Amino acid sequence: MVQSKAKLIKKAKNIKLIACDVDGVLTRGEIIVFNNGEEIKIWNVKDGLGYYELKRVSPQIKTAWITGRESEQVKQRAESMEIDYLVQNCMGKKAAFNAILKETGMKASQAVYIGDDIVDIPVLKLAGLSVCPLDCVEEVKKHADMVSSFKGGEGVVREVIETVLKANGKWKAVLEKYK
Repeated sequence: MVQSKAKLIKKAKNIKLIACDVDGVLTRGEIIVFNNGEEIKIWNVKDGLGYYELKRVSPQIKTAWITGRESEQVKQRAESMEIDYLVQNCMGKKAAFNAILKETGMKASQAVYIGDDIVDIPVLKLAGLSVCPLDCVEEVKKHADMVSSFKGGEGVVREVIETVLKANGKWKAVLEKYK
């Protein structure tokens, strides 16, 4: 189902919500759990800078993380990244996604969703632009408009943010800051 570059750009122009899974998308999907239950995840700084620049040049675009696990570390990272909607401990991701759309008044066609495993398929099928990491489960690729050039935890979200900003003529404003 992978779309041509022209179709991807057309879909990316309509995006008002960037939503994704956490483990396997923002992280490599590995979790270190200490005896006391505390979890450690490794985050990619490129994704972090991508979120920062998205908020700076396109603050009207909302962000959401919908994850099947629950972790204090995810909550803290979402707060530091100024993620608009965080839904944890959620295996019914389609319902959570629809609730966010309803609250924002957006249509599914105005949202991109990035997922890596079968629990993400219902949302990938619903989103206007569906993306998966290079190393996602094979079944997921069948439902993706775009397969990222990157594996989970290696800049997948940054690539999507850049795609959306470039499609909307905002990427030059990002680069201008760093000249």
